[in-house]
Amino acid sequence: MANLDFLDYNLDKELIAQHPIYPRDHARLMVVHRDTGEIEHRKFYNIVEYLKKGDCLVLNNSKVLKARFLGTNIRTGGKREIFLLKYLSYKKWLALTSPNDRVHVGDEILVSKDPEVKVRVLLKGEFGENTVEFESALEMEEVLKYGEVPLPPYIKAKVNLEEYQTVYANLLGSVASPTAGLHFTKELLKQIEEMGVCVKYITLHVGLGTFKPIKEDDLNKHKMHEEEFFISKDTAKTVNEVKANGGRIIAVGTTVVRALETASTRNHILKPYSGSTRLFIKPGYPFKMVDALITNFHFPKTTLLALVCAFASTELTLKAYNIAVKERYRFYSFGDAMLIL
Repeated sequence: MANLDFLDYNLDKELIAQHPIYPRDHARLMVVHRDTGEIEHRKFYNIVEYLKKGDCLVLNNSKVLKARFLGTNIRTGGKREIFLLKYLSYKKWLALTSPNDRVHVGDEILVSKDPEVKVRVLLKGEFGENTVEFESALEMEEVLKYGEVPLPPYIKAKVNLEEYQTVYANLLGSVASPTAGLHFTKELLKQIEEMGVCVKYITLHVGLGTFKPIKEDDLNKHKMHEEEFFISKDTAKTVNEVKANGGRIIAVGTTVVRALETASTRNHILKPYSGSTRLFIKPGYPFKMVDALITNFHFPKTTLLALVCAFASTELTLKAYNIAVKERYRFYSFGDAMLIL
């Protein structure tokens, strides 16, 4: 199925969540059963009823950084925006700069006066992705405190970084939150572990390309964005043992699915991994590792929705989405969740 039209559905904009639910695990949970087509309506904390001893829950522990810097061109006084995309080395980053046609190599952009933090443009690249370097006496971790939370454009409300961060976020590097994990509390994760469910982590740094709509009418012509990820020897060992013993691998979010599937062999063995992925999972993809998926409700015509359709079937996914709209579920980053079994 290559035509893009199947990835579309109608959504009332009022259903786009502007804030997370508190407590986090009190969001609604739609449970979708692939074998029967049954759909249940629960709360997220009910997820423990669908997990079993011997299963493995895999989460993405990437931490969102304050990637958006607003500043002034020191030479011209013009307003500039720097959006960090990828860490390169020391204080060098790949970044979007805007307005890009007014940004030139050698420009110095002041993003903080006290303490003084400047960004120098080192190299202009393709698609507005330029190499920049921070000039400051502060270490990079301190410099990042002067940035802003890079919220998706559909969130109009004022939000602090803690709301947009998972409770287990550990390794800094994402410009967007792996939002399926926002529903977990530390207490819920502890309860899950006490049930005999393994809880393991991978790290995939979410890039801005995650939310870009597919522009090609033919799905097969879409070029997938690249994202860096890491899977430790310990996580790979545990996942393989669970799989060998008949347990299920439950991926928390599409980022975890892409990481696990990229690093899996045809023989369904997960390898430790440090690198990047451009894997585009769309209907027809043969899953090697993931047995169940926890995910939020995604934008129409995106690679995220294509992945869900690949996992649950297009027919069942769109049925679930239409029911979610009718039942007034909350959508997107701060929205409600789906558990697909």
